[in-house]
Amino acid sequence: MEPLGIISGTMGMGKALGKLELLQAENEFGTAAVMAGKGICYIPRHGTEPSGYILPHRINHPANLKALRDNGVREIIGVNSTGSLKRHLGPGTVLVPDDFISIVSGATVYKFEPVHITPELSGKVRRKLLNAAAACGAAATDGGVYWQTRGPRLETAAEIRFMAQYADVVGMTMASEAVVAQELGMEYASLCSVDNYANGLVEKPLSMEEILENARRNQDVIRKIIIACIEGRG
Repeated sequence: MEPLGIISGTMGMGKALGKLELLQAENEFGTAAVMAGKGICYIPRHGTEPSGYILPHRINHPANLKALRDNGVREIIGVNSTGSLKRHLGPGTVLVPDDFISIVSGATVYKFEPVHITPELSGKVRRKLLNAAAACGAAATDGGVYWQTRGPRLETAAEIRFMAQYADVVGMTMASEAVVAQELGMEYASLCSVDNYANGLVEKPLSMEEILENARRNQDVIRKIIIACIEGRG
């Protein structure tokens, strides 16, 4: 049976996934830290050590995704921390997006090949996430558009007003992972944790402390859904 690939960042998944062996994977795109366990391959997208935190714009997506593929992964769940662009999607919401916008990201495995894909999120993996959420009694919003920015800075209030016309949540990593996974022939979908209202959407000023605190509050429900997927309840 092929292992399930899991990539997460702000909310670490390692302890919830049981005993994992750290592997340093080398491929043509660079080095990736893969944590392998029974039926899973997990990548902490920001690195394994707090002192060596990898900022969003410095993540080597091709190396990470190729490392998963080399370990037999064909389906991937990305766990992504996001800011809400809509007032009705408050902090604490869990959302499974069905599309994305990424104007600035150039993440790709191709250098010179004249190859063009039509990017999309995997309907198969999306259904597994939604079914797993239902199986463990967790509320998950079906559908929504993710807008990826470059980072590491947060967005201006004017940028958020513009994005909110076309998307529902904003983050810095998901679209790049989805594109590279598809280029490598893998199925990818995302489980988004809404951890804050985006800058300017509400009167309260946005802070990284608030984002991290809300991400921690969402950890339990995110972990339940991921474990349900691993157990085949999706």
